Amino acid sequence: MKIRVGYELVFECPQPTPMLLMLNIHYTRASDIITADHLRITPSIPIDMYRDFFGNWCTRVVAPVGVTRITADALVNDSGVPDLQMPYARQTPIEALPHEALIFLLGSRYCETDRLSPIAWELFKDTPPGWGRVSAICDFVHNHITFGYEFARNTKTAFEAFQERAGVCRDFAHLAVALCRCMNIPARYCAGYLGDIGVPHSNAPMDFSGWFEAYLDGAWYTFDARHNIPRIGRIVIGRGRDAADVAISTSFGQSLLTGFTVWTDEVLPT
Repeated sequence: MKIRVGYELVFECPQPTPMLLMLNIHYTRASDIITADHLRITPSIPIDMYRDFFGNWCTRVVAPVGVTRITADALVNDSGVPDLQMPYARQTPIEALPHEALIFLLGSRYCETDRLSPIAWELFKDTPPGWGRVSAICDFVHNHITFGYEFARNTKTAFEAFQERAGVCRDFAHLAVALCRCMNIPARYCAGYLGDIGVPHSNAPMDFSGWFEAYLDGAWYTFDARHNIPRIGRIVIGRGRDAADVAISTSFGQSLLTGFTVWTDEVLPT
């Protein structure tokens, strides 16, 4: 299948403001891109791109005084297959993990493993190691947290989401990531596009989505504690320790987001 994805972000800045943007589709989907998601910025300003520590494409700009509009529109091939399920995937012993997976066992800005570790072991010590344990964590988080945009807070951590029992997709992902790490399962946060493909259409405004990946049996597998069912059409933009590593935009100065539109739609054959 083909999926059309894109966005329009509008910022207002009272002074020239350096910004970091993470808006390009992850390089692991490069071969699927039919029409590239080139950033179009109005007014025209210089841009500089680089790959960060996690392999994400990042863009540096200095937004001028006034209104800056950033948009992209892409077409992507997708298998149309739901998230892969591997119920017999085993938990990899820590001593057998690849070096690059070890960082995803550690606590991070939004995932406080030190505060959640006693809770995690009490809840999941009797679950089967591997896929069954990650699934049990997803089931718990899915049932423990109530979803609502009114519960969004950009400073909310996994422990706070656990306490408050309310949040948005990133809070579901943060809590699941933290609990996995507490149980010695590497887990990394993912941000990207996820549309209503193969599920009933939602009337809520489209947004970028957050989910996570767990390292089991030598591979990374997708999990989504918010929806808690295999989904079709995930398109990753960024991966990292938590949302701090994959922020869509980071401003080094005062800026106001006055416009925000995201789309991700299946392109039906004609």
